[in-house]
This record gives sequence, C-alpha cells and structure tokens, in this order.
Amino acid sequence: MSARLPDPYLSRLAHSVLWPGFHGTAAPDWLLRALDRGLAGTVYFEHNLDPAFPDAVVELSERIHQANPRALIGVDEEGGIVTRLEAATGSSAPGNAVLGRIDDVETTERTAAWIGALVAAAGIDIDLAPTVDVNSNPRNPVIGVRSFSADPAVVARHAAAYVRGIQSAGVAACPKHFPGHGDTVTDSHLAVATSASPWTSCAASIFRRSQQRSRRVRRP
Repeated sequence: MSARLPDPYLSRLAHSVLWPGFHGTAAPDWLLRALDRGLAGTVYFEHNLDPAFPDAVVELSERIHQANPRALIGVDEEGGIVTRLEAATGSSAPGNAVLGRIDDVETTERTAAWIGALVAAAGIDIDLAPTVDVNSNPRNPVIGVRSFSADPAVVARHAAAYVRGIQSAGVAACPKHFPGHGDTVTDSHLAVATSASPWTSCAASIFRRSQQRSRRVRRP
C-alpha cells in the first residue's frame, strides 16, 4: 500500500478502488499515507475496537476522515451473531432469522434504525448489512440465521425495511452477499462458493430492489 506508481493519476485511481482493513486500534502510518493518496477508505473489524475504551473508535474515525474527508469507513454490524461494535458482549439487536420469524416489517425497520444509530455514533459511513441471501440450503455454513428466511417473499420485504432503517440514521446500507449464495455449501471466506441451482430471477430481484433503495442515503 505504500508503493507509489509512476503516474500520479493512475496511482490515485488504483487507491480509489481499494478498501482494506488493518491491525490495531490506531490508524497505521501506511493507511494514513494511502488515504492521502486517495484510498477509498477502510473496514473495521473486532480487533480494531478496544472494549475498554469505547470512545476510541470515534477518535479513530475522525483521524481517518481527517486524512481523507472522502474516505468511507465500513463495518459488519448485522445484529444477531455478527457484530463488531458490540463484540465484547454480543449484539443487543436480534438477528435476521428472528426478525424474519416475527415477520413484522416495522420491527425490522426499528431494529435496523437502532443499529444504524450505533454505527453512525462511531463515525462509520457504511454498514455492510443487511444479509439478503435466501436461506434455501440448510447445509450452508455461513448464511443460516443471518438470513431472514428461506422464503424469498419474506426476505424481500424485510430487506427493504432493513435498508430503510439503516439509512434513516444517515448511514449507507450495503445489501449482501450475492444471489444464490444462500444455496451454497461452502464457507466463502475459505473457498469459492458455487451453486448448481439455476440463476433465479426472484433472488436477483431481491438484491436489485434493496440495492436501488440503498443508493438513497442522506445524512441527517
């Protein structure tokens, strides 16, 4: 990340499509240099947050935005079993499987708004949520309870509600992962996940609608 390309324009263009993580609870020098050269931003993980000093993440976000005011800071804050900001104690918010089982879109939207406020208070710009994969394969090792349902219709309406809630806090939502991922049996963190099932327009439409809605974020 510290190397310079001969062409400054090309260097800035290359930096603008990179979104790395980093080790530690303070922004390392290489990250600050890269941000100055146009790095897109960074993504926080549990190891970047010290539960003994909860306000430190706000200072970290401020430092990153000082280095590049256009930098985007992201985090995986889904509620349920996936949390970074509350990793020390576990998420205070129910996960998607619970929300889908309740099947009340107002509850989903209020839950997502609470998560959005938590993310915004930390100075973070993008929440890498919600998971909008359809939980169509019970052998899937990474989706499971992170999905709203095995029913595409349930997933579609709660995905939309979740995006509305997140973005009501002035944080951008990022629906994930990919149409068909809920029907795989591979941990995509470890290997390429593939599905033998045909591409379904229904699964694709869920992503299309939720992503279109996620473009409409506005800062309060």
